[in-house]
Amino acid sequence: MRWTAAGARRGLLPRWAAAVAASLALVALVASAALLGSATWAAWADGGPAAPVGPDSDPGPGPGSGPGPGSGSGSGSGEGDPPVPAVGRVWPVGVRPGVLRGWDPPATVYGPGHRGVDLGASPGAPVRSVAAGRVFFAGPVAGRGVVSVELTGTGDPPLRTTYEPVKASVKQGDEVAAGEVIGTVETTGRHCEGPCVHWGLLRGKTYLNPLLLLPPWLLNGPTRLLPVLGVPLP
Repeated sequence: MRWTAAGARRGLLPRWAAAVAASLALVALVASAALLGSATWAAWADGGPAAPVGPDSDPGPGPGSGPGPGSGSGSGSGEGDPPVPAVGRVWPVGVRPGVLRGWDPPATVYGPGHRGVDLGASPGAPVRSVAAGRVFFAGPVAGRGVVSVELTGTGDPPLRTTYEPVKASVKQGDEVAAGEVIGTVETTGRHCEGPCVHWGLLRGKTYLNPLLLLPPWLLNGPTRLLPVLGVPLP
């Protein structure tokens, strides 16, 4: 039978045309599912505080409207933002802990990356506020303890540091000094292969590199004078 426009209107499409139409519909369905799956996976790919339920996200009300840990749903690297002042006076844990995983900002809001740094730490070790500020949040988030501190004198909106997994020894609204203990390292975290503290930094909804808070003398360690031949040591 010769196929004509009139035949098409009567639903007399040849079998091959019907098969092609069904195949195209299937391809469209698979493509839609893949796009949805990619978006969902990307949102969780970071596997840490930047995930939807982590301390650097916003699972609840925003700043000033409740005790939620923050409004950090952004993913910027801080380009174009005010510079981060080196107000840090101590490392969050230890004297100069090992950086197990560094700062790796994502290209997009839900893109994969690492919105902070992971510092090696032993369970039960004290966690300190790197600079003076006010406790913005202290409590559990998705089964992990989180402490977030707004840093004094760092602009509007102020810089906000986050630490997890931490068993808080402070509460929301407490004023803390640089180097003050704000909690201890918990063993419930699954962010690292071994015990660690994830340290994050935000201004508003923009993630920044927390290592920028540390001045060179603290980031690189103290200066050591080498001995000079012929000159006795003091």
